[in-house]
Amino acid sequence: QVQLVESGGGLVQAGGSLRLSCAASGTMVSSRVMGWYRQAPGKQRELVATITSDGSTNYADSAKGRFTISRDNAKNTVYLQMNSLKPEDTAVYYCYAQRWVNGYYWGQGTQVTVSS
Repeated sequence: QVQLVESGGGLVQAGGSLRLSCAASGTMVSSRVMGWYRQAPGKQRELVATITSDGSTNYADSAKGRFTISRDNAKNTVYLQMNSLKPEDTAVYYCYAQRWVNGYYWGQGTQVTVSS
């Protein structure tokens, strides 16, 4: 079992920055692939960024060059630094940790709103 708690969302103007955090607890968190999805109103949940246990990263095209995912395995925490935010980044951002077989553990989500 893994529990995930996100924080750091909020309201920011276009061009601003936010840093999301995901505090994880449970079984072998530091060994799991983790990352962030987001879901905007009326849209499907989409992958934003992933990070493996050894720090390899992958980003959605919409996030490349603006977002940076990182993790601190000593703190069991994953971060998403978001710069140059756009109104289209407005969404609920969900942290996830990959299960050993199929599926994910999910956090409760944190709202990010970018005003124009």
